[in-house]
Amino acid sequence: MFSFKTHLISPDQALPGREDRPFAVGDKHLVLGTPIMADPPEGYEVVVFGLGCFWGEEQTFWNVPGVWSTSVGYAGGFTQNPTYEEVCSGRTGHAEVVRVIYDPAKVSFDDLLTVFWENHDPTQGMRQGNDRGTQYRSVIYTTTPEQQELAEASRAAYQRRMTASGYGEITTVIAPLGDYWYAEDYHQQYLVKNPFGYCPNHSTGVKYATS
Repeated sequence: MFSFKTHLISPDQALPGREDRPFAVGDKHLVLGTPIMADPPEGYEVVVFGLGCFWGEEQTFWNVPGVWSTSVGYAGGFTQNPTYEEVCSGRTGHAEVVRVIYDPAKVSFDDLLTVFWENHDPTQGMRQGNDRGTQYRSVIYTTTPEQQELAEASRAAYQRRMTASGYGEITTVIAPLGDYWYAEDYHQQYLVKNPFGYCPNHSTGVKYATS
């Protein structure tokens, strides 16, 4: 039986969304002090990762030296300006993601890929642990051809290591970024606002390496 929770929808099945964002988002990052919604400074780059619950993944990336700003949002689906409740329904096609703005002079894209691969289980399809639904799928949305090439190569390299460790096929989708929709303000830097919040890490323990 088809379930919106476990199968990606088609565009004609998606909720219509709306022209304007139905909520406000704060201006400043609560940890880094940088703008949340601004364009990246000149020479900086943007990448969007999805690896399960976005509360924990945002914290993971804002702790990486060289990351200038992070935010959480929704990407990879069809509904314009979705709400959290709509994304959780499975009727938008979006994944929960973190947008990472970084200085490539201080942290390489390969370093960020290491963080990505080592902090979730990319073989679980439409879930991470007990978090089940298409919004929890593993994704990398790139913003340059170079990122796309490196991400695809990293998936192949990590697959070899995962296979050697007894894991199955990596299900991570790697694609150029389309629309990125900011999540509600209460989700931004959620684990700062809620230090006892629950968002488990589902790392496999398998180390990433490109060689």
